[in-house]
Amino acid sequence: MKPSSPQKSDEPKNAALPPEFLRRIREIEIRARRVVNNVFSGEYHSAFKGRGMEYAESRPYQPGDDIRVMDWNVTARANAPFVKMFREERELTLMLMVDMSASERFGSVERFKSEVATELCAALAFSAIKNNDKVGLIAFTDRIELFIPPKKGRSSVLRLIRDILFFKPEGRGTDIGATLDYLNMVVKKRAIVFLVSDFRAGGYASSLKATARKHDLIAVPVIDPRETSLPDAGIVRMRDAETGEVVTVDTSDPLLRREYEESLRAESRERDRLFALAGVDQVVIHSDKSYMEPLVKFFKAREKRYKLG
Repeated sequence: MKPSSPQKSDEPKNAALPPEFLRRIREIEIRARRVVNNVFSGEYHSAFKGRGMEYAESRPYQPGDDIRVMDWNVTARANAPFVKMFREERELTLMLMVDMSASERFGSVERFKSEVATELCAALAFSAIKNNDKVGLIAFTDRIELFIPPKKGRSSVLRLIRDILFFKPEGRGTDIGATLDYLNMVVKKRAIVFLVSDFRAGGYASSLKATARKHDLIAVPVIDPRETSLPDAGIVRMRDAETGEVVTVDTSDPLLRREYEESLRAESRERDRLFALAGVDQVVIHSDKSYMEPLVKFFKAREKRYKLG
């Protein structure tokens, strides 16, 4: 990764935004809040548990209470049985790691992958602050572009949405390994980490394992339909968004389409293998479909795992 000094949230590259940009941020906020309130509901809270239980108060004993939580000190003073009540020690940290490389600004359907990533991150961020958790951001390409330390509150989330939408990255490539290493350096306590990328990169296996040991790491591949199949569109010039390399291909050739699709399937299998070896959960998002269903499915699977474990 090219050495750089990532911008901090108190040094915005995009200062005052024009009204149309502000309207777009507001639209994303409204949609994200609707998803959080009507779809996610308590799924986020159930999927990510707090650090433990802390004492809240004592109340009079009721038939059926567990005698192991008797508050003997209060019982002795009141000359009546009391039990201790506990609440989840909730405050968690959610870190969003968002790939801003050139390949994210691609879309063969209505939205770029980067736009899907923004709405997904907005929904996660509003879920977090609804549960009184902190939210931070690391935006990256082949370097760390922006670091927003974890904070609470709506204003922090709106700032985060703004930066994901309108921040102008300097790099074009992707370095996932060095970005994970940076996360481990700047975020000392265990955090929930959503790594949102198309994962068109290599050399990050060891960093992935190290991060999964320290944090609760969830990989979120964002995939465009053209990244799974190639349509028959005749002679087409294709440019690699990150390297700028241009090639001309005959997409009417069935053999070429098969080879293209098999190479993409091989990439997907390798990505799945890396995640499995590192013990990293993944939520695959397709840019031509809603992100809500796979995310809710992930939350429910997490909740079920907690109940069984």
